[in-house]
Amino acid sequence: MPDPQPIPINAKFDEDFVTQLVVVLDTDTMREVAIKVAQHMVGKRLPKRDADMVVRYQGRGLSPDMTVTEAGIAPLQNVYVDWVEKGVSP
Repeated sequence: MPDPQPIPINAKFDEDFVTQLVVVLDTDTMREVAIKVAQHMVGKRLPKRDADMVVRYQGRGLSPDMTVTEAGIAPLQNVYVDWVEKGVSP
């Protein structure tokens, strides 16, 4: 099995006004991608919340267990992360 490869992505938390260049691994799940994106914004420009997060790519919400490779996210593509209210499906 090859080593995980870094993939730089342009990421924006939906409530933020700043896009960040975030390096993720091609083996990261969307749950891990959301956490990596949030660490640059939540608690700094955005308040922390007791809610799950969803990664959106090309207009669709991705499963938390889907990997970057499975989602087809290529270097420098735009992804968006947003909160998911409890009891609401992404």
